[in-house]
Formats: sequence, C-alpha cells, structure tokens
Amino acid sequence: MRTSRWAILAYVAIVIFGCLAALPSVLPPGLRQQFTSVLPFEPVTLGLDLKGGSHLVLEVDAAGLQKARVNTLLDDTRRLLRGERVSASSARISGNTVTVSIPDAADREKVLPKLQELATPVSVIGFGASAPEVEVTTSGDVITLSLTEAGLADRMTKAVEQSLEIIRNRVDQVGVAEPLIQRIGSNRILVQLPGLQDPTRLRELLGSTAQMSFHMLDQSVDVTESPPRGVEILPGANDGNRYPIESRVAISGERLADAKVGFDQQTNQPVVDFSFDSLGARQFAEITRENVGRPFAVVLDGKVLTAPVINEPILGGRGQISGNFTVEEATVLSALLRSGALPAPLTIIEERSVGPNLGSDSIRMGLYTGLVGFGLVISLMVVLYGAWGMIANVGLLLHTIMTIGVLALIGSTLTLPGIAGIILGIGMAVDANILINARIREETEAGAGAMKALDVGFNKAYATILDSNVTTLVGTVLLFWLGSGPVRGFAVTMMLGIIISMFTSVTVVRLLMREVVVRRKMKKLEIPSLFGRVPHLPTISFMKRRYQAIGFSAFLSISSVVLFFTPGLNYGIDFIGGIQVEAVSKEKIDLPTLRHGLEELNLGEVALQDFGGGQSVLIRVQRQPGGEKEQTAALNRIKEAVTTAVPGATLERTEVVGPTISTELARSGSLAVGLAMLAILLYIWFRFEWHFAVGAIAVLLLDITKTIGFFALTGVDFNLTAIAALLTMIGYSVNDKVVVYDRMRENLRKYKSMPFSELIDMSINQVIARCIFTSVATALSLVPMAIWGGEVVRSFAWPMIFGVIVATTSSIYIGGPILLFLSRWWKDREASRSGVQPAGTP
Repeated sequence: MRTSRWAILAYVAIVIFGCLAALPSVLPPGLRQQFTSVLPFEPVTLGLDLKGGSHLVLEVDAAGLQKARVNTLLDDTRRLLRGERVSASSARISGNTVTVSIPDAADREKVLPKLQELATPVSVIGFGASAPEVEVTTSGDVITLSLTEAGLADRMTKAVEQSLEIIRNRVDQVGVAEPLIQRIGSNRILVQLPGLQDPTRLRELLGSTAQMSFHMLDQSVDVTESPPRGVEILPGANDGNRYPIESRVAISGERLADAKVGFDQQTNQPVVDFSFDSLGARQFAEITRENVGRPFAVVLDGKVLTAPVINEPILGGRGQISGNFTVEEATVLSALLRSGALPAPLTIIEERSVGPNLGSDSIRMGLYTGLVGFGLVISLMVVLYGAWGMIANVGLLLHTIMTIGVLALIGSTLTLPGIAGIILGIGMAVDANILINARIREETEAGAGAMKALDVGFNKAYATILDSNVTTLVGTVLLFWLGSGPVRGFAVTMMLGIIISMFTSVTVVRLLMREVVVRRKMKKLEIPSLFGRVPHLPTISFMKRRYQAIGFSAFLSISSVVLFFTPGLNYGIDFIGGIQVEAVSKEKIDLPTLRHGLEELNLGEVALQDFGGGQSVLIRVQRQPGGEKEQTAALNRIKEAVTTAVPGATLERTEVVGPTISTELARSGSLAVGLAMLAILLYIWFRFEWHFAVGAIAVLLLDITKTIGFFALTGVDFNLTAIAALLTMIGYSVNDKVVVYDRMRENLRKYKSMPFSELIDMSINQVIARCIFTSVATALSLVPMAIWGGEVVRSFAWPMIFGVIVATTSSIYIGGPILLFLSRWWKDREASRSGVQPAGTP
C-alpha cells in the first residue's frame, strides 16, 4: 500500500513540530531563552517532587468561624421563635452567645425544649462519648445559648476538612497540577504547588472565602453619609466606588449551578457567565421582573463586583458578571464560584519556595538510571531484530521526544507518577514493534514476498495494537475524568503515550521499513536477530497443567488478601500523615548525608525538602505504629540524627501532619479504577465475546491482589508512588491479555472445528515469544532504577518489575484456563437448557 506524498509531508511536519516542542525541556537555561525568544515553545513544567514550587501555610480564622456559627444559631433561634408564635426580636447576639428574653413564663416553657433541641451532640475524641455543641441555660426570663468547647473543636475540624476539599477543587480547576495539600496541627493547612506560580494569584485563589450573594441597591441613600438600618455601604472590587447595598440577600450564592469564563460580544472583554439551579432561576426571574430599571449588585466577600441596571426580566436563570477583568482574574473568579464558599476565612501566615521532594541527588540518579534503562531497551531491540531493530529504536526515540513535547505544549506538570505513565508508554511502543516484527516473520515464513509480508504483517499487527491500546485508553480516560492530583497526572501521560505510540510505531516505522525495502529492491523480508536466525521455541501444552496453574495462582491471591489484613500495608505519609520537622543550619545542608542518616533509623518513608538557599530543610517521616509515646520516641531519634548529620543545626518547629490523600481523592481514585475496569470489560465484550471480557477482568483482579500482597510482604511504602506503580501494572496487564486474546480470536476464525483447549494452546505458543520479549524490555527499563535509583524511585520500580512478571505469567498460564472454563460452562448451560447431552471436549 503506497502512502501519498502529502501524507508523508504531514508526518514529517508532525515529527518536526513535536521535536521542536520538546527541545526547550532539554536545553541549558541560556540556550533555552534564545530558543523560546524565536519559537513560542516552553519547557515542560516539573512537579513539586522533581523541581519544587510554592509553599503556603493557611490558618482557619477561628474567630470568624465562631462568629459565623453564632449568626447561624441566631437565625435558627429566630426561625424557631416565629414557628412558636413568640417575638423573634427578643433574640439577639451578646458577645459569643445568643440571648432570648421571654417575660411570659408559658412562652418560656413552650420554647425552652425546642431550643434545647438545637444542642446537637458531637463526638469527643479519645473518650468514646459525646457532648452537646450548644449549651442552653436559663436565668430569670433570659435563655442563653452558648457554644461549647467540644462544639467549637468539632466545627473547626469540619471546617478544615471542608476547606481541604474546596482548596483542592480550586487548585485543580485553574490548572495547577499535582498539588500537595494536607492538614497540619488543628487549624492549619499546608499547600505546596509545583513549578513557577504567581503568588498574588494564588493568594487570591486560596485566601478568598468566595461567599457570593446578590443584593438590590438603595439609590435613595447617600454613600457619603451614615447608612440607615438595613443598608450597608460596600466598596467596589475593581472601580474604587462605594455602593449602598440592601443588607437583605436577594439570592444566595448557594443557588449558583455553574460559572465559566466568557467574552463580552460587544467589548470582547473577559466576563464570567453564570447560571442558577432551578430554584435560583425562579428567584432570579421574579426579582428581575419586579425591579426593572433598578441596579442589581453582585457581591463577593464584601466587595461589589458589578452593579448593572436591570433592563428587562431575565427568565432563563443565566447572567453575566463584568468588571474590567483580565483573563486570569476571570478564570480565578469562575473557579471560586464553581468550587463553592469556604466555611471560614483562611489567612496565609507563611509563604516560601521549596526545593524538590526527592532531592537533586535522587533526581540526578533517577535520570541516569532512566537513560540506562532506555539504552538497555534499545540494545534488546537490536539483539532481537538486528538492523531492523534500529528502525524500531528510531520510533521509540521519537515516541519519547514527542511525549515530552506534547506535555510541554498542553502545559501539563510532569511528576513521578507522570514518569510512570511515560515508562508504560515506552513499554507499549516496544510491544507494538515486537508485534509488528513477529507478524512480518510469520508472513515471510509462510512464503510471502517482501512487500506483501510488510503490508500484511503491519495490517494484522495493527488490529491487535488497536485493541490493546484502545482497551487501555478507555480505562485511562476514566482515570483522568474521575481522578485528581497524581491519578490525573498519570492518566495524562498515559493517554499521550498511547496515542503517540500508535503514530510512531505504526506510521513512522512502517514508512522507514518500506523505504528500505523499496531502495534495496528486496524480494524477501527476513528479520534475523543480531546472532542470526531466531530458533522456534518448543511447543508447550499449557492446558494440561491448567489446574495446577489456577490452583497456585488462587493460593497466591488468597495469601495476598490475608497479607493485606495481617500484617497489612505499610502506608506512607500520603495516607496516614506523620511527623514534620523543620531544621535550619548556618551552613548549606548536605541532603544525601542527612537522608542516609534518617533512613538508617528504619522509621519508614522519609521525605526531605530544602527551602531556598539550602540552609533550611523540611523533614517528613511517616507516623509510627502505636500511640503518642511512640511518636515522641521517633521524634527524639530524628532530632539526634539531624544534629549528627548537620552539626549546629537548630530545629525551628516540630508538628504532626495530616495525610496528603484526602478522603475525596481516595474515593474518586477508587471509583476511577472500578469504572475503568468496567469500561475495559464492556469494550472487550464488544470486540470479542463475553467470556473473553469476564476472563480478562478475572485475571486482572488476580494480578492486582498479588501486587498488593507484594507490598504487604515486602513492607514497601504504600504511597502515591505505589499507586502509580499499581495503575501502571493494571494498564500493562490489560494490554498483555488483549494481545493473547486477539490471537485466539483470529485462530477461532481459521480453525472452527479445532477443540478449544488445543486452540488456546496453539494461540499461546504463537505469542509466547512476544509476551516474553515485551516483558524483558519493560523490566530492563526498570531494573537500573530499582537497583541504583534511590529509595523513592525504588519504591516504584520493584513493584513494577513484580507486576510485569505477574502480568506476563498470568497471560500465559492463567488467562487461557479461565477462558476454557467459562466457555465450557456456557456450553454445558446451553446444552442443559436445550436438553441435549454435551459432547466431551478435550
């Protein structure tokens, strides 16, 4: 099949564009500035664990939280009084309490039990009991409602937890990827954001409570004089004017359904388009219908964003906020409105820039080991396919370069989970090349000429590559859709790697191989190894040993489940929190020495971050098993190790930190994995048959349990890096199963009368070399990282190597027997339904 000249030019243009986009990421800073001044390309943004970024500590305003709760208590009290037909004006705020003056004894007796119902119980940590949130007391004809210490503590805990989720949503919605967001102490939140961020924009984004409301303006009030009751004078957010606002809220910001950035059609200025929910739309329509000709103010955190005049009734529940915004300001405002209001104001009490999580020594070693691994993969391709392997290596190199280039183009942040996605992408690209070369060898052995072997080999391999990649892509899209933080970062690089590998392996490599065949006028296309002709592997009957294989696999999976509960996973800082210590020295701190000294304490996961200048370091160690006594003992050992490794160092602060992975993040990640597996099931069902789909998911579950057992047995820290390894293993495992099942489907069409057990054996024997070669290639890329990559990289590499071995062996030994069992069960079921005795199947 001949490719048109225009298509070739388009392919060349895509490759050149991708390489140019990746170039700033590898150039030295001086050359990079010269390059970016000529061409509009920027380097890929490195995440917090690779490069560092901004460090902010926010504190929940306890006084503001208490004031808001007292105001809510006053509203609840007045609503209750009105329901009992008692004057609501008798309730008022007195300091931090609500007092209700009721002279009539009968009214007091009627109202008091209702007010006591407002004292909802809250749990008291550590005592297994509960205490009332509100204390109700009487003195004469006055009833007093005051907040208890337990109630305030419970309110603070809930406010911090809610603020964590809202901050995470805000950061995600404005495109800051891979943030580190965690609770520290009782009322503070740590936010670390990767790359070069605008501190002013971040302060605005994180410090705003985003309490939005809509009010009518009282045009009869002079803003230079004291306002009457029921009217407030508020400043404009952008214009410096003052506005007389009616205190009564016309529509609450809680009624907003959506907000997004748009552009005014007349002025082309950025605006924020918003829409209400059904109740808000009805309220908005009613207000605009009754107040045509009057100004209507949009108020955010005590400032008037805009105050347009209502020209006509607005019945669609949609509106627009304008105010001379920049695009960045409009983006931040829309994100604030979408993510909801913070339960209390947040004050930024600390802002610094931090160094990378891994340390420059770990990053450098990780880079070197990654390059060594890539070199081993390239060497393997040459060993397996000789000179033709060099063409495949060109495709692999272009795949890696273009992945980095596209990441830079879309502004994605590259972190350790993202690197995991790139590694899996390389593994899939290797797999595609191995499939293609294996198919060409088969066609050549069948007697096909050079050009026919090339075309037929690529066409047959393409169907398998498409199925395996689309299966993985379906799951990855769901991971991106439902996941956040590290899950999304992994999903982005995975999606790019899959799509780019389809282009480089199928298109670029095919063109290069075709060009060689045409220029050399080859009659026969042979692909020998570096050492000559490739010998055929002996034929193995896998189905004869199927009961032993399934039994052994089931034993390992059940054992892994037991290990999951006893002794359990060694959860890292990301899941359980831990101890945080800040050390300061007059001299530059030697991070490798300090890390080595802390790791010798055997306290579990250790993370170091240097603050600007290298004279201050933040040490995070996972929480120790046991109570506070164990935490204190661990803290003392950390202090001793720090003073030993860094003489003269002082410890500025020590505190207990909360987990990085919030409940919402863990829940959404689990849901993403579950739905991804469901999508894989449906796709394989659609492309193959139902028993292929069920078999693939069953084997995948066995692979996952074994990998979890590996974490439990070895005690490797289960953290964000471990999640990346687990997700990578899932993608690799599904890809492997689909390749094997695709050959079975092909043989089912060829040999319709062959017993299914024999067909499975034949199919596995035909692809076993491909399974082994692909696994060896992926493992080779990981072995240098596992041995020399440092503690953090090792916790990703070793589980991945184990996962690759498990996925490969299950594809060969477990997938076929499960498929045979399902097929026979279905045939027996259909036969029993029809009343026909099923024939024996070998």
